[in-house]
Amino acid sequence: MNCNDSLHIYTSAQVTDCTQIQPGIYSLTISFTPDVPFTEQAIRPGQFFMLRAEPSQVLLSRPISVYRTQTTGTTVSVTFLILQKGNGTIELCSSRPGDTVSLIGPLGNSFPAPQPDTVSCIIGGGIGIAPVAGFAETLPPRSYDFFACFRTGSYGLDFLQPANLTVTTDDGSRGIKGMLPDVLSVPVLADKKYSVVYACGPEPMLAYVQHICGEAGIPCFLSMETRMACGMGACLGCTVPTTEGNKRCCKEGPVFPGEILKFPSPAEAGIKTGTGTKNTAVKQTTAAKDVSRQPPEYPAAEPDLSVTIAGITFANPVIAASGTFGYGTEYASLFDVNRLGGICSKGLTLEPRSGNPGIRLQETAGGIINSIGLENPGIPHFIATELPRMLALEPVTIANLSGSTVDSYAEGARLLERTGVPMIELNISCPNVKAGGMAFGLEPEAAAAVTRAVKAAAPSKPLIVKLSPNAPDIIAVAEAVREAGADALSLINTVQALAVDVERGKPVFANITAGLSGPAVKPLALRMVYDVVRHMNRLPESRRIPVIGLGGIRTWQDAAEFIMAGAAAVQVGTATFTAPDCMIHIIDGLTAFMKRKGYRSLEEMRGIAQQ
Repeated sequence: MNCNDSLHIYTSAQVTDCTQIQPGIYSLTISFTPDVPFTEQAIRPGQFFMLRAEPSQVLLSRPISVYRTQTTGTTVSVTFLILQKGNGTIELCSSRPGDTVSLIGPLGNSFPAPQPDTVSCIIGGGIGIAPVAGFAETLPPRSYDFFACFRTGSYGLDFLQPANLTVTTDDGSRGIKGMLPDVLSVPVLADKKYSVVYACGPEPMLAYVQHICGEAGIPCFLSMETRMACGMGACLGCTVPTTEGNKRCCKEGPVFPGEILKFPSPAEAGIKTGTGTKNTAVKQTTAAKDVSRQPPEYPAAEPDLSVTIAGITFANPVIAASGTFGYGTEYASLFDVNRLGGICSKGLTLEPRSGNPGIRLQETAGGIINSIGLENPGIPHFIATELPRMLALEPVTIANLSGSTVDSYAEGARLLERTGVPMIELNISCPNVKAGGMAFGLEPEAAAAVTRAVKAAAPSKPLIVKLSPNAPDIIAVAEAVREAGADALSLINTVQALAVDVERGKPVFANITAGLSGPAVKPLALRMVYDVVRHMNRLPESRRIPVIGLGGIRTWQDAAEFIMAGAAAVQVGTATFTAPDCMIHIIDGLTAFMKRKGYRSLEEMRGIAQQ
């Protein structure tokens, strides 16, 4: 069940077939020719791809489990079963032969093979039939029993060769009228002498499977579903609670040993757990320019994109933002991360944090609302484990430091001071934690106090202070941290936002509010960067500090806007979930633009939009 870290494909695929097999259920087949040797065996049962129609009106790709694969020569064909339930899947299900779909994968782990000469129990519920049916195809014929549960009709069963096939439907349209508990219970498990159980389906069904397998003493492996942004293990938006702590569904999963999963209690989930009682749970869904700063009139040679911030030189101004890029290595299988100017680590706290409970991601029309809650392994673990891997990369490593008290910030900084990390980014602006975080970044005095403490604890490390757009007066905060010793500023962090689940009539997030990022915040971020740079420009040159801009940057044009507004560099975050290599395109786009306009260096275009 190890993750497939050695082979990930990020490419465009052609739709070869898209057929509705029953109302709301589609079979989508795509084909592509990978740039690396690739066989059917490279896609293992239980894995998934991140899919997104091209063009698309949605921000995020959708995680779709593999149903079947076929390789003909160098062409790989993959078939998915898709439940049409939202804008992203509606786009995919509306595809026609010849249309284009972007894909990342194969991702996640797989179902472990059963012991030879044993009988397995395989269970699929609804659209969860796809990965377990694909897994069943890899097993010897008649070495398993298969239970398929649907609301109505059936699908995905054409290629099964079970010893016994049991189909249930809520409406009685196929097989036995009822649900899984009507046909599978503790006595049935014991009587059949199954060696192992595999299942994928709605969470209440999986909770029931976990319960009866526990009662029967039979191991089970359950394929989970949760909301995802990156699919690469970087954003921590898809964590699943387990007895071993939070696990990333896209990386440590989606297949987990049933005994470690933490489901709501049967009563909370609405599950009756008798030996044959019907499961009554319902399925859970998921300006004018300064003439002196105009572009030169002569054509430029290859432009210089390097930038120096607080004595640290970056090869180019494009930096991976904290919280969206893991520790740099997560995306290394998709593109050359060494081309980036810098990489900010996940937000780090002195002690490990498990992050926020409940839903952590909500897609909006122009971005993502996230409530990750600074989940991280703690600074000592980072120093021992993640930091060496980051330092081995070519981009400048930036440790993003957070905390809950001034003392915890300072102690974390003291630990980082003794390492080779080149820079620290002080996070006083995260809206997703109840203690510390944004609380320190709202008022100038509190922000200055943390800045002074961290600067004193790590005097040799250039300090970037990350500002909150939620501060009543961001200029006052910027000036306070500058006076307290900040060497640079980065802004903006996410904007405090709210989402409401209209079906439940309750806020989506356990903390009520969470942080909005993505294209929707770009104009706001650009305005704040502009204002802070304008404030700095009014100071004597010796007292100015550089500003790094971030917030909704997706394209080279976005990056150019921030640089023309005065930003020394830019950070890119949410956009990597849509297009993992977007930062490479930003670098290449800036290079081409500067050559076309005759800019020899970033300095020649930086701040030209300032009045």
